[in-house]
Amino acid sequence: MRRVRYDCAGGPLFLEDVPVPAPGPGELLVRTAAVGVTLPVVRKVTEAAEPIPLGGEIAGEVVAVGAGVSRFAAGDRVTGLCFGHGYAEAALLDEAMASPVPEGASAVEAVALVRSGLVALGALTAARPEPGGSVLVTAAASGVGHLAVQLARAHGASRVVGAVSDPAKADFVRSLGADDVVRYGDDDWGAPVDCVLDAVGGDLLGRAVAALAPGGRLVAYSSGGGSVSAYDLLVGAKSVIGFQMARIAREQPELYEQWRLSLWRLFAEKAVTPSVHGAFPLEAAQRAHAVIEARANRGKVVLVP
Repeated sequence: MRRVRYDCAGGPLFLEDVPVPAPGPGELLVRTAAVGVTLPVVRKVTEAAEPIPLGGEIAGEVVAVGAGVSRFAAGDRVTGLCFGHGYAEAALLDEAMASPVPEGASAVEAVALVRSGLVALGALTAARPEPGGSVLVTAAASGVGHLAVQLARAHGASRVVGAVSDPAKADFVRSLGADDVVRYGDDDWGAPVDCVLDAVGGDLLGRAVAALAPGGRLVAYSSGGGSVSAYDLLVGAKSVIGFQMARIAREQPELYEQWRLSLWRLFAEKAVTPSVHGAFPLEAAQRAHAVIEARANRGKVVLVP
């Protein structure tokens, strides 16, 4: 089978031919039909001291199962987070990380919706938005952000603001249901909001806190770091909450499943629609990464083996 790999920090990415892996205990062997490209993986390629397996969200058909697997069988359509080599024509997926893809949804839609949607829904839930409140989403055109905008509206926000790096993304973000779109460098971000969902971090974090109304809550789910002034939190009675999807998956599997079912329900009701920026073949993985690095994507970037 074909698989994408790289030999040194920064790449380049290239294809290699390797044997199809055999599933071990608790594992599914999945013929991959779609692979999600994420910013954390792109960052690891450029920053990690040693090459890592290119993993991430995958979706496809189960072709074999390992010992002890009870929830899935060959022929089932699944999606899930692969911690090994996912940029490949076949990949191993832990049963605990797998979930079924319902009829009527494609593999590309599953990859674009489930993991990114779980992060978006989890961050929104952590923000504890009140019906009729206001929500600002940074990286609003990203794989997670474009779903967060739709979820905020679906959960009763009266005003949704999208923050983007490039004004060329404004029309796309408005098409998702955002009332206003601001650019990171704008002097005025408009009226303060009750909640901020931040996927950017770094220097933008302080600006995001400043956008909160008194008593507002910022949920940080970025790997971009950053710091805020304790005084700025104190004087506005504001709070910053860290959110990590992996912790929910490990420690609260019932909640994880509840959120997953909620996402598919909203998808069926057309309240949330994943957008795919581009579907790239495996041999174009380098170009797919370049789209993410340039922050040029509008929605999810997907590889299609």
